[in-house]
Amino acid sequence: MSKTIYTQNRDFLSARLIKAREEAGFTQSQVAETNLISQSELSKIENGQRRIEFLVLLDLAKLYSKSVDYFIPPDRS
Repeated sequence: MSKTIYTQNRDFLSARLIKAREEAGFTQSQVAETNLISQSELSKIENGQRRIEFLVLLDLAKLYSKSVDYFIPPDRS
């Protein structure tokens, strides 16, 4: 996988995480209050500065009432 595709995928995931959180009506602080992830960690993930663990993604998808598919970029081939 080229670095460009990796960056595009990470950007897509970050944007989807922000959109899902906002659509669910949560601030980063409110998500942190659920004890799924700290506000600092969530901020870094949403800004593309840190990777997200799959189990955390599953928990956030559930919290945001989204399927995991929502966070997966469309096929770029």
